[in-house]
Amino acid sequence: MDVISLTQKLIQFNTINPPGNEEGIAKFIGVILTENGFIVDYPKYSEGRLNVIATKGLDKFVAPIVLTGHLDVVPLGAATWSVDPLAGEIIENKLYGRGSTDMKAGVAAMIIAAIESFDKNPPKGGVKLILTADEELGCHGAKHLRDSGYDIGNASAIIVGEPTSNMPWIGHKGGLYLTAKTTGVTAHSSMPELGDNAIYKAARAITKIEALKFDVKKDNLLGYPTVNVGKIDGGLNLNSVPDKAEFTIDVRSTTKLENKLAFKLLKETLGEEVSLEKMVDLNAISTTENHRFVKLVSKICNFDYNQEGVKKAASFLTDASVLTPWLDNAPTVILGPGEPHMAHQTDEYCYVDKIKEAVKLYKEIIIENGNLLS
Repeated sequence: MDVISLTQKLIQFNTINPPGNEEGIAKFIGVILTENGFIVDYPKYSEGRLNVIATKGLDKFVAPIVLTGHLDVVPLGAATWSVDPLAGEIIENKLYGRGSTDMKAGVAAMIIAAIESFDKNPPKGGVKLILTADEELGCHGAKHLRDSGYDIGNASAIIVGEPTSNMPWIGHKGGLYLTAKTTGVTAHSSMPELGDNAIYKAARAITKIEALKFDVKKDNLLGYPTVNVGKIDGGLNLNSVPDKAEFTIDVRSTTKLENKLAFKLLKETLGEEVSLEKMVDLNAISTTENHRFVKLVSKICNFDYNQEGVKKAASFLTDASVLTPWLDNAPTVILGPGEPHMAHQTDEYCYVDKIKEAVKLYKEIIIENGNLLS
């Protein structure tokens, strides 16, 4: 199966999350890899939801290269698509469909490249594919895999196939997503002095967050951390003092401000009036551009990190937040054929040429990384 028809077939599996339903696509991929000599495991995430771990050519003395991606996609959104979002239709060099960019084209390219890398001499250390369920809502599939005690082994390097238009990025910010809650005492709005207004408490807290400046150094790759309040809800009706309110906090952290410290600073800033509950807790990841694996990838991709204004890091989270520290902080590059600006969009597409190019890039990286380890 060529990479374009494989991408189309993957798009035709409805893995919109929620609910995900990745079992079908996982088994389909597993059959292809098994037929090509890979040892395939399907660690269960939840009912109807599987991860895929596939290996070939492993060496007890040399760590494999890891290629990783996710199998779930986001909902279609409210706007009407001009094409069937689950068909994989090709129009003028664009392959359309939900997940085409984020990131079934990347998964397909990784599968084909992994298979073809064994056509001649097996790459030193072998290849490991880690394909996860439930990434879109906070890398839960990868976290469950880690927390379950699964023996993931080791890695010489990691490639994350998220959409980068085939540009090799070497990091991304972390994400700390919180639900903040305030409570009070309800009363009739004509007698507010008898109540305790939870919305006022939330408002005071949000004002503090707006003024909050994380006093940390600038990360050379990721810049400064940010914080945002994105959603608020409270009260029951117009003429009552509200006894509950809640809002969300989204911190994008860097290597200079890990999530643990960000959470501590927010607790100190907001005080006892606000309770904080973690929804997602994923730290930033980065690899120096001077690492020999990064140098290898940049050479293969013809990418110059020293070029003025060039983008070096992703603005989104990836499974690398879980996998990279789990795999002993192996050098990690985010590299995929999808168009970053098309992720989660109506009429999402990926360029056909980029998908074919990704296969060549992945294949060459797998082989040359093996040579580097010899």
